[in-house]
Amino acid sequence: MNTVFYISAAVAVIATIMVIVKSNAVHALLYLIVSLMSVAVIFFILGAPFAAVLELIIYAGAIMVLFVFVIMMLNMGPQTVKKERQLISPEIWTGPAVLIAILFAEFIYLLTQGPKEISEVSAIAPKQVAISLLGKYLLGVELASMLLLAGLVGAYHLGRRYMPEEKAGREL
Repeated sequence: MNTVFYISAAVAVIATIMVIVKSNAVHALLYLIVSLMSVAVIFFILGAPFAAVLELIIYAGAIMVLFVFVIMMLNMGPQTVKKERQLISPEIWTGPAVLIAILFAEFIYLLTQGPKEISEVSAIAPKQVAISLLGKYLLGVELASMLLLAGLVGAYHLGRRYMPEEKAGREL
């Protein structure tokens, strides 16, 4: 069990470093998804399967879709078509695909071992998480949602196209 934990932690560290190093936002997002998935595997190993599922659904799913949407909004134009064709090349996808394959193999190993191999740390029920998020940590949840909304509005503001005054006046 410790080996699976350390492999997942190593994958998380490598993927997080790649998020920082990559200059292309789409490539960094791929590695960020890998990092979030490896953290989900760590949650599963530590006996928190509900937190692992939440990590996958909320962060690796919903928020990454939001990031991809914002990146697509910022990268509009004819140059973007050429860049998008470069994203499909195999050398771009090899690194995240290898890390995901490692995590998938670990997850299959954990599922085949049964529940006794999972750490005996107390499991957290979904009801306890909901009570905590909507009670004790409500302010933090609301601040995080406002921060995400402000980030989206700011990205839209920075990415919008400015039209010259004359051209904009004629179109009205």
